[in-house]
Amino acid sequence: MKGADPYVPGHGDLSYDVLHHALPLDYSVVSNRLEGEAVLRCRAVGRLTELRLDLRLRADKVSVGGRPPRRFRVADGKLVITLVEPVEPGSELSVRIRYSGNPRPLAKRGLDAAGWEELEDGVIVASQPHGAPSWFPCNDRPSSRSTYQLTLTTSADYHVEFSGEPVSVRRGGATRTWRFRQDRPIAPYLATVQIGRYQVSTQKAVVPMRVVGPPGIRDNGFSASFGRQPAMMAYFVEAFGPYPFDSYTCVITADDLEIPLESAALSTFGRNFASADWDSVRLVAHEMAHQWFGNAVTVASWRDIWLHEGFACYAEWLWSEESGRRTADAWARHHHGLLAGGHHQPAPLVDPTVRHMFDDWVYKRGALTLHALRREVGDATFFAILRSWVAGHRWESVTTAQFVAHCGDVAGRDLAPLLAPWLHARELPDLA
Repeated sequence: MKGADPYVPGHGDLSYDVLHHALPLDYSVVSNRLEGEAVLRCRAVGRLTELRLDLRLRADKVSVGGRPPRRFRVADGKLVITLVEPVEPGSELSVRIRYSGNPRPLAKRGLDAAGWEELEDGVIVASQPHGAPSWFPCNDRPSSRSTYQLTLTTSADYHVEFSGEPVSVRRGGATRTWRFRQDRPIAPYLATVQIGRYQVSTQKAVVPMRVVGPPGIRDNGFSASFGRQPAMMAYFVEAFGPYPFDSYTCVITADDLEIPLESAALSTFGRNFASADWDSVRLVAHEMAHQWFGNAVTVASWRDIWLHEGFACYAEWLWSEESGRRTADAWARHHHGLLAGGHHQPAPLVDPTVRHMFDDWVYKRGALTLHALRREVGDATFFAILRSWVAGHRWESVTTAQFVAHCGDVAGRDLAPLLAPWLHARELPDLA
């Protein structure tokens, strides 16, 4: 089925945008039962006779502008709402959807399962790139940006986190109701819910920072990895510009996780990342850097994912340099040597294909592209490029072509000849 992005067929629709999600939900941890409403404020891009939303749960009742639609149905992961009358381009409409079900990760050919997933005792939501419809109706493409209000009621024994600012917590018998807001427009895959038996502590930093995790998480290797987050934040603010969100939350699950998870204003790690090992430290830096590159400035299509992952990978090398470990140049030469063993990558960096979009070579070659740029233009211009890239495109969807043009504008000369071999050739360029 055709969708908005060839990497994730069947997801997303370019004929409309969702501007705001209001999600009053109830969830039972014991039965993994989710039910509630989604109230979406949408704006037509083209002339609409129907609205096609991504949803993998059951839609029980739908209204548009307070009235029943002509009809609605759920099929092949789409909630298709036939409108009573056409909506013209630029017009807005409000859609209310009552829905319910047992959310689970979504499988997709060529991609790992993603979405709402049960832990041993709680919930983790990791939606990149196609898991958001596992728990709420959305226009599931990275270029559809929306603000959010979440109200989630669950057992009082559990703590809830969301990709936004806490508003209130209210106890009601055996349940608690948690309210959050996210006033910055974010893509659906960046909205997460985390539920567990967690405690909250704060870290003193240049922006408000919270650590949410199980009891005893500050033992062992916490100080060497998560304990460095305030220093990382201070450095990244200097290097990349002001932090894009109101606060930063780090959720550490009681379970071990293979990889950490990014979402807006919040990153999620397994307790195994509380370690002094460089692989843990670098990933703490990596996920924080995504708040600028990926979450504030987001790709228009998944083929340009190096604009997220290459930048976050390079942030690892920058933090290594800043914290007195190996320099970014040393890391670049190390990984260039490893990639050069293969000589050719399986696809160009600007279009790695869905099969390879999360391959390590995409991350490393993206970071090497930035290092080649830095060596060419010097530190002052390089960091000016990064800061102005974020400042000029915050809350926008971007492409590689825009980044190449931006580099030339800031440097005052055409940098496309430098960048083209890194971006478009399968052969690995030399690192001067």
